[in-house]
Amino acid sequence: MGGVYPVKPLGIYAMIDDGELDWKVIAISTADPKATSVNNLEDVEREFPGQLQKILEWFRDYKIPDGKPANAFGYDNKCLDKAFTLQVIQETHAAYTKLKSGKRANTEELSLI
Repeated sequence: MGGVYPVKPLGIYAMIDDGELDWKVIAISTADPKATSVNNLEDVEREFPGQLQKILEWFRDYKIPDGKPANAFGYDNKCLDKAFTLQVIQETHAAYTKLKSGKRANTEELSLI
C-alpha cells in the first residue's frame, strides 16, 4: 500500500506513455540524510552520479517485458529543472482541485479517490 511522505521536488521528466503525457517528478525524501545538500539537478548528479539517467532508462523500458514499446520523452529526454517542476505541480494540483470540487467536468471519468 502506498503512503504520503514529505519530499523535496528537484526535477521532472515528461514521459509519453501510450500517447499521453505522464509527468515523472524526481524528488528526495526530506528525511534523507542528503536532503539538505540536494536542492537541484546539479546536486543530484553530484550526490547520486548517473541516477537521473538510470531513472530515465527505467521509465523508458519498464513495459518492454510485457511486449509494449519503449516509452518516449518530451523535451529531448531532458530532466527539467526545479522551477519547471514546481510549475507543473502547481498546474496539476489546480486541475485536480477543480475536478474534485466539480468546477471542471470529469469527462474522462478519472478516479478521484
